[in-house]
Amino acid sequence: MDWMQYIRAFAVGGLLCLIGQVLIDKTRLTPARILTAYVIAGVILGALGIYEPIARWAGAGANVPLTGFGNLLAKGVKRAVRERGLIGAFTGGFTAAAGGIGAAVFFGYIMSVIFKPGDKS
Repeated sequence: MDWMQYIRAFAVGGLLCLIGQVLIDKTRLTPARILTAYVIAGVILGALGIYEPIARWAGAGANVPLTGFGNLLAKGVKRAVRERGLIGAFTGGFTAAAGGIGAAVFFGYIMSVIFKPGDKS
């Protein structure tokens, strides 16, 4: 077992959470805007080739958070543009993230069937 991989994942994932918590506590940004900013940051860092070395080094600590989702979108677009040209700019992100998006929809539906969704009263 590579214990250092766990430590790197915890450190990077924890740092991303820390940044998000500071943004919540110290700014007037809503959680939705912070989550969107994380995805956009992942897209930009992925498109510039900065995020991939971090993701290789930190593993799940960088791939699981929303920045990792943004990086996945950027990688999918870059690959699709290389393979299909301009149309890949519109389809690549969806193709790359289809499995994760599909799983989120599927399991979200399952949870809504098992539990009673709705506002807290």
